Amino acid sequence: MTMKSKNSSISLVVAGALGRMGAEVVKSIAMASDCQLVGAVDTTPGKEGLDVGIELGLGPMGVSLTSDLEACLCMASQQVRDLGPGQGSVLVDFTHPSVVYEHTRAAIAYGVHPVIGTTGLSSDQLKDLSVFAEKACIGSAVIPNFSIGMVLLQQAAAAAASFYDHAELTELHHNQKADAPSGTCIKTAEIIEDLGKSFNHSDVKEEESLSCSRGGLRESGLRLHSIRLPGLVAHQEVMFGSNGETYTLRHDTIDRSAYMPGVLIAVRKVRNLEGLVYGLERLI
Repeated sequence: MTMKSKNSSISLVVAGALGRMGAEVVKSIAMASDCQLVGAVDTTPGKEGLDVGIELGLGPMGVSLTSDLEACLCMASQQVRDLGPGQGSVLVDFTHPSVVYEHTRAAIAYGVHPVIGTTGLSSDQLKDLSVFAEKACIGSAVIPNFSIGMVLLQQAAAAAASFYDHAELTELHHNQKADAPSGTCIKTAEIIEDLGKSFNHSDVKEEESLSCSRGGLRESGLRLHSIRLPGLVAHQEVMFGSNGETYTLRHDTIDRSAYMPGVLIAVRKVRNLEGLVYGLERLI
């Protein structure tokens, strides 16, 4: 594999490098002429010190796997410390909801620009990270979904919500996803709720014989449903209803490679941000 010049490339650290999404990111970096992998973080037992390229079938990349995120962030920060504004290193994180807040905050503290694909951050955590990123002047991006198609679905849902008073959202993912509902589904609900209206008024008093069978209820009245099954990748449906009709928007991710153009957009733009942005639509 031809190694790219670090001085002319975006230096990247990938956290969760051996995971499904992390592996796709490493492959995309290897193919991008303006990107250079400088760190690979993963906690898979028995992989410490091994070449990430060899582990992913890409051939030697000269980057050893490590479980020490902070040491990797420190190294990445030091490599570009004299290159000036807009030339910082970038962390791409696809790990786990239990550690994503600490990872994001650590990246900002080390002056590394985080691009976060891991979902599960609470609204309070997002607010705290936004304040921290602004104070540190470190451009940051939290992206619940990197699919261009999903951005288009969300925009269509926002437009449709102006005309419908009843709507429910369903997201479907593989059974290895740790959080529910998905960050993408929550983000879609938030975009719809920006209209400032409430949904799903009913004169019927609903009773659930099985708790939560009607899904999660938001203050706006929107209901969110989560399905977890092997064989799924990532899917979302927004269904609107009115007298005599329904209107359904659906997006299906067939392969995780669909996310990579969005990941690269975020990687290329995050270093020029002045604070934290939430959602891919803020970058395209």
